[in-house]
Amino acid sequence: MAKLNIVLYEPEIPQNTGNIARLCACIGASLYLVGKLGFSLSDKYTKRAGLDYWDSVDIHKVNTMEELFEANQGAKFYYLTTKTKRKYTDIKFDEGDFIVFGPESRGLPAEYVTSDTALTIPMQEGQRSLNLSNSVAIVAYEHVRQLGL
Repeated sequence: MAKLNIVLYEPEIPQNTGNIARLCACIGASLYLVGKLGFSLSDKYTKRAGLDYWDSVDIHKVNTMEELFEANQGAKFYYLTTKTKRKYTDIKFDEGDFIVFGPESRGLPAEYVTSDTALTIPMQEGQRSLNLSNSVAIVAYEHVRQLGL
């Protein structure tokens, strides 16, 4: 198991997923794509954003979150949202953590964002959200800062 597992729940924008795949390759994180994707993995934008890093990505396609939970019992899952006050910097990350991000247009379902492991990235009041690939990079590098590569 990777030190870090990035989970994209129903991602919609191929360029974001390509950028995140490239990030995962560079830091040795596994990438899990869960549920219905808003694009094909063969999409030229996805491939272009990931450049020649795709062969270096430990990527997994999973049908449901329940399937992911079942396959990774005992693992710690964190859920990124704008709907909590608990900051991602307040967490002591461990190897094997799963950090879950929702679709660009709507975020994660309520059952995850109300969990006691829901986290947020601080931003100015009145702003909706950060770009998905930027959010993943911010939290992933906090994990790297804490645990190293």
